[in-house]
Amino acid sequence: MATSTAKQRPPFVGAAGLRRRGVGTHPVVLFVAAGVLTVVLLLVVLSWFSTRAATDQAIFDARSVTQVVAHSVAEPAIPVGLVEGRAASVDRFDRSVLSRLLVDRIVRIKIWAGDGTIIYSDKVQLIGEKFSLDDEEREIVANGGSAADVSDLQAPENRFERGQGKLLEVYTQVHAPSGQPLLFEAYFPYSDVTQRSATISSDFRPITIAGLVMFLLLTTPLVWILARRLDRSAADRERLLLAAVEASDIERRRIARDLHDGVVQELAGISFALSATARRLHEQPETTQTLDSLGAGVRRSLRALRSLLVEIYPPDLRTQGLPTALDDLLAPAAAAGVQVSVDVDDTSKVLPDRVALVWRGAQEAVRNAIRHGRPRSLSVRVSTLPSGIQLEVRDDGAGFDPDVDPPYGHLGLRSIRDLVEEAGGSLDISSTPGRGTTFCLTLGEA
Repeated sequence: MATSTAKQRPPFVGAAGLRRRGVGTHPVVLFVAAGVLTVVLLLVVLSWFSTRAATDQAIFDARSVTQVVAHSVAEPAIPVGLVEGRAASVDRFDRSVLSRLLVDRIVRIKIWAGDGTIIYSDKVQLIGEKFSLDDEEREIVANGGSAADVSDLQAPENRFERGQGKLLEVYTQVHAPSGQPLLFEAYFPYSDVTQRSATISSDFRPITIAGLVMFLLLTTPLVWILARRLDRSAADRERLLLAAVEASDIERRRIARDLHDGVVQELAGISFALSATARRLHEQPETTQTLDSLGAGVRRSLRALRSLLVEIYPPDLRTQGLPTALDDLLAPAAAAGVQVSVDVDDTSKVLPDRVALVWRGAQEAVRNAIRHGRPRSLSVRVSTLPSGIQLEVRDDGAGFDPDVDPPYGHLGLRSIRDLVEEAGGSLDISSTPGRGTTFCLTLGEA
């Protein structure tokens, strides 16, 4: 497959055709943006986890306070008769320990019997009332331990706490002098838990932010250095590629020139000489016929060589024009008896690199059609669009199944597709077995 024109570099390979990387796509910029986004996401996640951990710690502190108050203050002071609801026992317990129970922001105290009866509360109206205990509370009464939960202020046993805002209630087991297990319950303002949680979170947040920012600051220069090295490597590879393409271009031009100036000219001279000799020997029919046949063979060889020259080095599209180049491209098919047609709009206003890519697409499509499709007819249509140019190559050859790889799905076709996509265009190939193939290449403005 040819890669350039006589006075023009291959499309989208030369320095002018390269896509320069903008600031917004620079690896360092992308890394910093991703790093900042990662820092923000990590801060959100870590803040959530730290808040949850801090809340758990604050609730743990409330449970610790409750257990100390219950086992060190309340349980030793529980008098005989409190469980039975004797007024004297309630009064004695109230006078001896109430001031020591309502400490450390505790706003309510309740002591429950196992059947759900409140045997003591700093809110005397609740003493003697009976409510149902939930499974967790009954478990603590029976087996000990402690638990904490947000208080349900709509429950009837909590009706006197409704004006105090959100509360945290903590349960633990205590025992009456008789050994009977009881449930000790203390209420804390939930704002204490929130405040404690905020304090713990705020202590860790600066450390977290500083660590993430430090990591970003340390890694950004490394990424910048690596990006610079990659850019230099890419530039070196690009220079090598351009040098290789230019060397190939020069060598193919030399081969094409040598063929044109040597073998082609000699064959043309032989063809003319044979024709002239045949005219002079018109009185010898057999000799004339032999010379005519030799001349026709030489002319066929000339057409084949010209087609080969087109394959080796494409024509100068700016000088000869795309229609002439396409005619030369289709000449072998016409010589083989294929009905060919070429229809080309005026491409003078289309960018040269677009025209060159259309030529390369036509060359690949025509070559594949002749080699693999064995068509009876072959048409090439180049249309200029309001915003670009379109190539359509149709043949009525063998076609192929689009669900499997085409027989000519080789490097040349993949190379054309890559170039078209690099130029922002599209390449569609449709085919049906026995009904030919349509090759459609569309390019927009650069």
